[in-house]
Amino acid sequence: MGSDAERRLRVAVLGPLRAWRGDELLDLGTVRQQAFLAALVLRPDVTVSRRELLDGVWGASRPVRGSRSCPVTSLYRLRKCLRGDGPDSAVIGGERGGDRFRSGGVSVDAALLERIVVEADTTALSGDLVAAVDGYDRALALYEGEPLAGLPGPFAAGERRRLAERRVALSQRKPEWLLRLNRPADAIGELSALTAAHPHNETFAALLMRALHAGGRRADALSVFAELRRCLVEELGVEPGEEARAVHQAVLRGDDAALATTSPSRPPVRAAGARRVVRDELPVDTGELAGA
Repeated sequence: MGSDAERRLRVAVLGPLRAWRGDELLDLGTVRQQAFLAALVLRPDVTVSRRELLDGVWGASRPVRGSRSCPVTSLYRLRKCLRGDGPDSAVIGGERGGDRFRSGGVSVDAALLERIVVEADTTALSGDLVAAVDGYDRALALYEGEPLAGLPGPFAAGERRRLAERRVALSQRKPEWLLRLNRPADAIGELSALTAAHPHNETFAALLMRALHAGGRRADALSVFAELRRCLVEELGVEPGEEARAVHQAVLRGDDAALATTSPSRPPVRAAGARRVVRDELPVDTGELAGA
């Protein structure tokens, strides 16, 4: 039997839902059973009622007969699967009024992501952008494809969208820092893939224009704006917004000072619930990101 650290439970949601006890990959059962687990893991230390679980996993297709007992078997199997070696090692606890995922001693990749991001943002504020870029690299590397891939139900669908949008938001900050570090070639490589995956995202396009201009590729920067405008007008019926237009005009003027300036008012990348809305959300395209 290994040490507590070696046998620690790890749960991954930034891709297909998986769990390990130490190095052992656990069998989490059917996708519906996994959806019940996701509904608890992503609301850590909160008691979730059986009705909420049923609605989140089944939605309008919730079975009428036996619906009360529907989560009981799944939760029993999950408790048994996730339980550690000790007598007090139950991760899913039955509480009055519902069930609770006890996060103490459990490593969840989504929580680790937020800790790394807070650390990187703090490091950036202190002026160490090299360490901040490294932090965001580590945070984004936690994504392993589509979050909660294949899990059914409205709760999983909503969290899938939220976590994908979070990835987009985080992917916008790193190129800004690369430009401030005078590393336009590195920024161009990442932003070219990101703009291809998110053709309506004006922030990605504006950053790519700035990076291309900084790399001496003015004509390519202007082509990025032309392609952005074409996509927005033809597919969404809107013109580019102020951010992209301002960068485009600065490229036309050859205004190096304006293009080299990163907006000091741009806040740290925040978690869901306080997220800055961007025009990419008409609608959001969170399909494939660079490195997926």
